[in-house]
Amino acid sequence: MQTTRHAVPPFTATDAIRLAAARYDLVAEARRLPGEHDANFLLTSACGVYVLKIAHAGEDAAVLDLQHALLAQLAERAPQLALPRVVRDCDGQLVGQLADGAGRGYAVRVLSYVPGILLAQSAPHDPDLLHSLGHVLGTLDAALADFTHPAAVRVLKWDLCAAGWIGDHLDAIVDPLRRAIVARGLAGFRAIAPHLALLPRSIIHNDANDYNVIVDRVAGQRRVVGLIDFGDCLASATICELAIGIAYAILGKPDPLSAALPVIAGYHAARPLHEDELAVLLPLVVVRLGTSVVNSALLHAANPADAYLTVSEAAAWDALTILDATPAGLAHALFRGACDLPPIAHAPAVVAWLAQYAAQIAPILKQPLTAANTTVLDLSIGSPDLGNWPAFADDDAFERRVTAILAERGRPIGAGGYLEVRPIYTTPAFMVAGNDGPQWRTVHLGVDLWAPPGTVIHAPLAGVVHSFADNDAPRDYGPTIVLTHTAEPGLTFYSLYGHLSRESLAGLRVGQGFAAGEIIGTIGGRAVNGGWPPHVHIQIITDLLGSSGDFPGVARPSQRAVWQSVSPDANLLVAIPPDLFPPADPDQSTILAERRTSLGHNLSVAYQRPLTIVRGFMQHLYADDGRAYLDAVNNVPHVGHQHPHVVRAAQRQMALLNTNTRYLHAGLARYAARLAATLPDPLSVVYLVCSGSEATELAIRLARAATGQRDLIISDGAYHGNTTTLIDISPYKAEGAGGCGLAPWAHKAPMPDVYRGAFGAGDPDAGRKYAQQIAPIIARVQAEGRGISGFMIESLLSCGGQIVLPPGYLHEVYALVRAAGGVCIADEVQVGFGRVGTHFWGFETQGVVPDIVALGKPIGNGHPLGAVVTTPAIAAAFDNGMEYFNTFGGNMVSVAIGDAVLDVLEREGLQQRANDVGALLLAGLRSLAAHPLVGDVRGQGLMIGVELVTDHATRAPAADQASYIANRLRDNGILLSTDGPLHNVLKIKPPLVFNEADADRLVMTLDRVLREDDARA
Repeated sequence: MQTTRHAVPPFTATDAIRLAAARYDLVAEARRLPGEHDANFLLTSACGVYVLKIAHAGEDAAVLDLQHALLAQLAERAPQLALPRVVRDCDGQLVGQLADGAGRGYAVRVLSYVPGILLAQSAPHDPDLLHSLGHVLGTLDAALADFTHPAAVRVLKWDLCAAGWIGDHLDAIVDPLRRAIVARGLAGFRAIAPHLALLPRSIIHNDANDYNVIVDRVAGQRRVVGLIDFGDCLASATICELAIGIAYAILGKPDPLSAALPVIAGYHAARPLHEDELAVLLPLVVVRLGTSVVNSALLHAANPADAYLTVSEAAAWDALTILDATPAGLAHALFRGACDLPPIAHAPAVVAWLAQYAAQIAPILKQPLTAANTTVLDLSIGSPDLGNWPAFADDDAFERRVTAILAERGRPIGAGGYLEVRPIYTTPAFMVAGNDGPQWRTVHLGVDLWAPPGTVIHAPLAGVVHSFADNDAPRDYGPTIVLTHTAEPGLTFYSLYGHLSRESLAGLRVGQGFAAGEIIGTIGGRAVNGGWPPHVHIQIITDLLGSSGDFPGVARPSQRAVWQSVSPDANLLVAIPPDLFPPADPDQSTILAERRTSLGHNLSVAYQRPLTIVRGFMQHLYADDGRAYLDAVNNVPHVGHQHPHVVRAAQRQMALLNTNTRYLHAGLARYAARLAATLPDPLSVVYLVCSGSEATELAIRLARAATGQRDLIISDGAYHGNTTTLIDISPYKAEGAGGCGLAPWAHKAPMPDVYRGAFGAGDPDAGRKYAQQIAPIIARVQAEGRGISGFMIESLLSCGGQIVLPPGYLHEVYALVRAAGGVCIADEVQVGFGRVGTHFWGFETQGVVPDIVALGKPIGNGHPLGAVVTTPAIAAAFDNGMEYFNTFGGNMVSVAIGDAVLDVLEREGLQQRANDVGALLLAGLRSLAAHPLVGDVRGQGLMIGVELVTDHATRAPAADQASYIANRLRDNGILLSTDGPLHNVLKIKPPLVFNEADADRLVMTLDRVLREDDARA
């Protein structure tokens, strides 16, 4: 097999320009394109774009004819594909001849240019894009199924059916470990090589590498639309086309198999795959990668300066290394599943047999499991039984919790667990690479029986010992025994029993038989249960997948359907009464349907692909599949989701008393005094309410009571709450979709935005100038015979786009408002409680003291709690004979929670953390300014906005890109959102427990997403 490289024809771009003019009457500019054998030039002319190809001196004219005939058939059979068309020269010829100075002849032709970008230059390679790649390849192969040409039967090093040639060149790979990987892949290929001749054959493109695949937009979506460079086409096993496409599609992917699946599904939709084709697919993918690295090693040795020859080598080695460690049976099952075939072909028959002969299955414990002796434990990620996160964050706490549940329910046996998504598997030991960030193997594949150590385990069916192991490292999970069961001739399956006592292995041997009901062993103690409470793990296995090691007992959620086929419900053996199990949680489509039926349709859902969130802890939210999402946007859980101290405070008080404030309670007065002490004098009188909206509504009432006036000044872009009054004064809502405009007594001042406003960040007097724009508003109201009740603004504008007020702004505004008889209201609902880092309250950054402060969101860490704090003088004016009473404002549970939040802020130094981490995050985000989309990065502490624009001169908003980026960050396990009047600001307002590592991860991921196609579009 020839492995040397042909000499590239010695022609330049200047030669290409002359040739295009002389032979094709094209006045064009020329730019050289890469090529391993041919000289290729991009021709750009007034009448179109073309590719001039000068074939290497050894090119066979019949092969060129093959390519042209093939393209003609595709133009007829698959006109929807974007493929090159051959352009005839001035003499009407498809191929011309050219000689160099030495008299060597070369074939010359011109092809139409296929617009779009190369798959290699497109990002991300999301499942829809990869599906379209497979569909294009399948469409092409279906269109060529009956195409023949005598030149297609040729000897080529890239003929995958002849890949055995690399066996003679393995020594070119210097690294012995890498050489061994390729050797194992070659052995796998040789095992399936005899079967290739029996598979469907056709002429294929044979080189769908990511530099030959064209991506363009179809109905606004990035899709693979066609292919270029048919120079390696030949007759081969048709399945090789897909194998080659996969081999390149998985390059650079941390999880190659997951990247392969949509390619297979897309191909199968266009050209249905035979089961025997799927059986050889993985070895073909592996040997194609092996061919690539061997060829690269040979050519690099001959041409060490040519970078094109090794363009994919590092990524190919990464993919080979991962696939080498992947059980072949698992890949085959995943491939079958991608084609909607049973992942394990005989799994349905195993399940049917077990159901048919259920009466013959012996109890695994001595007695049958019933409601009298068994309770089903819910250990899922959303289980309320597990309580707060520390209840299962370590082995001791987890054992105490499970033991307590069993004791509370008064039954000796705990059971359950099949397909349960468990939080105890979210540790690094269960983490696997995913193409959009890490995943965890959280889906439990067996059924557990929790019982005392020494409890005897019986064989449910007759079987023989397939294998056994003592899994004592790196963590002691104890002995596991696997039995083989022959249901009927040709139908075999396995059962697995884990966490047994070491005594269970005494005298055990492979091939030893067990009758149904015979003792297999006993449950081990905690020491052989991985540190968890004693239990036996029981699992059915329909196929061992070629695994030579410990068979997995948990799977990643994205592979759940395949693993259900590999390991069906072990309750077919355990026989727990079905009515003991709680009803299954509804799936996402059911939840969405119920939501649409029962809730108002203008209650939005976050993200294009919604999340079903079932648990939170500190700066993370956990979806129903167990994936942890870094929460960079929810400022409500100020000190962290379900902070243990806050949770315990709520639980203690809830169990004791919760009633209204007409009764005396020491906690209420104590909390009010503690809250007031965080504010400067004379802010000392507290009103407790249930939400931020109630707080700002009450603040307006206080202002009116104190001044006797109604008119209020607010900022453009402001949002202050969801009551009727607050919508009337919130331009963000009132002047948006569905709004009716501001109330006539609400007056909008220009937003003090130094990025978009009249006065920029470079103007040291911007704060005063923006403040002076309040003066005409006051004058106009007074001229109409009315006065100003007050001025209300967030200390940093949140819905306005995370706007930081320019220095001196509030000082000047407050002076103008007070001079007009109004009061100054600080809306600290989203800003206060240390979020700005340098100060506890946002208004303090401006060196002012307001007359009224409205609090919400962070004050209760997610519990409905808000407050208004004002001066004694304003409180006295409000005390006008009308009682102010809020039934649940200041109830005992809310007060206990509010007190606990202040505890955490003080004890954990979260204001300082907001300052330090916020500074680090701001610096990191500002380092991304080189991305064309990034217009402005602003913020204080952990309240940050990144404004995106499509043009830095006009500052045209990049709202679509902002939405895309927020959704892509969600795909990568990070939650943030968009905001601002133009919906083009990425808002970042995480819980204050957000740390330095979280900040680094956010910046790194955002950097990567900003480079993706739809972010750049």
